[in-house]
Amino acid sequence: MIAQKNRPAGLVAIDREMARQHEDALASFASNREVAAEVAASISKNGRLLLLGMGASHAVARAVEPLYRAHGIDAIALPLSEQLGQPLPLTGKTVIVTSQSGESAEVLRWFAETGDRTETFGLTLEEGSFLGRTVPCLVGAGGSELAFAATRSLTVTFALHLAILTALGDDPAGALAGLNAPQAVEIDAALAALRMVTTIVTSGRKLQGVAEALALGFTELSRLPCFSLEGGQLRHGPMEMLGPSIGVVLFRGDDPTADLVTAMAVSVVETGAPLIVFDASGKPPVAGAATLAFRPASGLAAIFAMLPVAQRLMIAFADSRVENAGTPVRTTKITRSE
Repeated sequence: MIAQKNRPAGLVAIDREMARQHEDALASFASNREVAAEVAASISKNGRLLLLGMGASHAVARAVEPLYRAHGIDAIALPLSEQLGQPLPLTGKTVIVTSQSGESAEVLRWFAETGDRTETFGLTLEEGSFLGRTVPCLVGAGGSELAFAATRSLTVTFALHLAILTALGDDPAGALAGLNAPQAVEIDAALAALRMVTTIVTSGRKLQGVAEALALGFTELSRLPCFSLEGGQLRHGPMEMLGPSIGVVLFRGDDPTADLVTAMAVSVVETGAPLIVFDASGKPPVAGAATLAFRPASGLAAIFAMLPVAQRLMIAFADSRVENAGTPVRTTKITRSE
């Protein structure tokens, strides 16, 4: 008889977070309308938005950049560490600092070194944290995420942005529908496609921020080199690395960049690299790709549809590669040193 592998404690903790993420996201959207309106008013007045965060918080900011830009907002997402070292001027900008714990080292130092906070806001899961006490914050429901890799915190933070974007005039119906009724999509074929790879590259166009969030989760949990390149950047040279040992994960939404993602998918298949496509475009699947199909959607509606399935894939991949997936060996949940 073959002994069944016990699920690692770290993944059990992630399972608990994921089980409540949709409920907490809906509660977060509903309970932050007042502060969201305040943030939206500042963004509308200034017309310029700087989104600061680290790790998964920065990936969320990258994902929502194009959604703010669609409103004519000059929106830029930067790692907080980069703003500390090579700062952009803040005059005339609305600033949103995102930190799940509200206590990370970069957050503490940035506020210590920055004077005027009149147009600065925060997104956090901890109302009583340093960030929560320092500036007006949208606060996610459910408190801090206890498991290592970001899952619930991603979904909740996207819901906080949904509240701001709704205050700016977006219709939240499609995104809320995805939170209320998540789509069931099987990951078995996608997981099998990655069985022999040693590295994973994720990529997208308008959904590039989601690709970056997934690459971070793959790396944290599997401890393999997994990284993300925006679709054009992948095209300009790095395709030289592609082959059977390099897995590629693409994100295609129902938006004007879908044809560019399709063209990249065709090129990836030609290299022999195993390809997975998270597809909410409504277009035919690409031959040779393992396609995870969703109802046509774009923006946050596409993100809320794809994200939990992507989380399941990264968790299953990690569980197939390391014995104690979900238990960090070199980092901590809250990064307190730079």
